[in-house]
Amino acid sequence: MADYDIIALGEALIEFNQTEPGRQQYLQGYGGDTSNAVIAAARAGARCAYLSRVGDDAFGAQLLALWRREGVDVAGVAVDADAHTGVYFVQHGPQGHVFNYLRRGSAASRMTAAGLERGMIGRARFLHVSGISLAISGSACDTVFAALEHARQTGVQTSLDSNLRLRLWPLARARAVLREAMAAVDLFLPSMDDMRHLTGHEDVDATLDWIRAAGAAGVVVLKLGREGAVLDDGRERRRLPGCPVQAVDATGAGDCFAGNLLARRVLGDSWPDAVAYANAAAALSTLGYGAVDPMPHPEAVFARLGDA
Repeated sequence: MADYDIIALGEALIEFNQTEPGRQQYLQGYGGDTSNAVIAAARAGARCAYLSRVGDDAFGAQLLALWRREGVDVAGVAVDADAHTGVYFVQHGPQGHVFNYLRRGSAASRMTAAGLERGMIGRARFLHVSGISLAISGSACDTVFAALEHARQTGVQTSLDSNLRLRLWPLARARAVLREAMAAVDLFLPSMDDMRHLTGHEDVDATLDWIRAAGAAGVVVLKLGREGAVLDDGRERRRLPGCPVQAVDATGAGDCFAGNLLARRVLGDSWPDAVAYANAAAALSTLGYGAVDPMPHPEAVFARLGDA
């Protein structure tokens, strides 16, 4: 039996989230896409661990304390005395939320394949990575591919969230690297917003056709935001509607979706049931400010599904 249901690899950040549009007042919280996802999975009942690096600073200590509180194993998180923990700011306006990052040279960007905790990966059922994990540095990109290869060799299932951030790398490189990565994983979790940049398509079916032609052979779940998601298992495509809510902050909603989807799969749900659960969890996560604090526990998600 595996020691972990889900192990994620990537970058965690300290978040400063604007409390009201137009006001220069920020609430401190936590972020980083794969960190958000693994916390969401832990809240959903999965046994989780995280692989990363944090600075030997107060922010790094806060992140370690957060993961421990959430029941996420931190044996694979290294503390780097020569680099800082990354920080980002979220501002809210008429066009939604805008991110500004202070992450260059961060501890997480100094991950290397040589330092990868391969033994932990081999003891998991799922390894989860993201486009941000691939983009933050060349060494981090190499680390992700080394992790995916080790997972393949040891029979561990793999998942990739596209999480395209064009401030981190040029579109041409992002497209090339993500194509290679999506062909290497068992589950690809792109957002429609990301795929518009990568493919130029506005149509869901054309987008999924592009993903298949690019080499993705596993399950694909295309995230459509408030409209839900489309599940493509290689045999058929099925649209699962979103859960309407009065959202106040969508920061981390896609990460919440990913973590809950993986958790429900390892807990025994069918793909359609897992996607429906993840849709509800992601919707509930938008009812408060910040990426982590509003992420729901199962009681709230099942109550929302019961009301649907």
